[in-house]
Amino acid sequence: MAKLAFLGLGVMGYPMAGHLAAAGHDVTVYNRTGAKADKWVAKHGGASAPTPREAAAGAEFVMACVGNDDDLRSVCLGADGAFAGMAEGAIFVDHTTVSAAVTAELHEAASKAGLHFVDAPVSGGQAGAENGQLSIMCGGDLPSYEAAEPVMQVYAKLCRRIGAPGAGQMTKMCNQIAIAGLVQGLSEALHFAEKAGLDGRAVVEVISQGAAGSWQMENRHETMLKDEFEHGFAVDWMRKDLGICLKTADENGASLPVTALVDQFYKDVQKMGGRRWDTSSLFKRLRKIG
Repeated sequence: MAKLAFLGLGVMGYPMAGHLAAAGHDVTVYNRTGAKADKWVAKHGGASAPTPREAAAGAEFVMACVGNDDDLRSVCLGADGAFAGMAEGAIFVDHTTVSAAVTAELHEAASKAGLHFVDAPVSGGQAGAENGQLSIMCGGDLPSYEAAEPVMQVYAKLCRRIGAPGAGQMTKMCNQIAIAGLVQGLSEALHFAEKAGLDGRAVVEVISQGAAGSWQMENRHETMLKDEFEHGFAVDWMRKDLGICLKTADENGASLPVTALVDQFYKDVQKMGGRRWDTSSLFKRLRKIG
């Protein structure tokens, strides 16, 4: 079993770190709000530390799952950052969804410090984290990935190295692009069914068994029809991710017309007061305007 640090105990990081402790690893946690770290230790054992640097001291692996580019920089860099506390040869595994630019920046900083860096964003939402069933898409050099992969398997359904540093984040962008279109399509189908006087549940029962079936349809149609939108990834976070996708598309020449349109639909949801609603709230937008 390894000595680990886990930085960030949000809805994803809290259960992910818990799986590591349950697997027998020696885990020290850090969270910006210290009370959350204390609560985690009371439940799972291990230890907490007041700074990322102290949490990372002596750790073979340091895992992070924070909010955005600036949050990730803050836990990695500076006098109190994890890189300052990690021993030469230790591996930093970033589960945050961030830009490819900050991944390249931190990979370079880690290399200069004699450290290894694996970008490893996840998909599967809070339920996937709690159940240890996340899909993890990774970028980094092969030896670093192969060393970290058994640790990540503790909370993974699938863990795969896609390619060089940054490839994990690029793959996560593909994931968010696909989700945006799927959720809008499902929302429109349910909206159309309502307008046509059909039983939405009966419609889904039939079409989900054919080519229209998807994870979103199976797991979100019921709560959408019930007008419940507190069951997953928040609209604010989705807009952050889609912003990264669209900026990167501008840089690499990819055409993302549907993604750009759905991003604006999520902006409408934010204006409706739905910043913390889950991404399936695109359906609520259609109910309002239709």
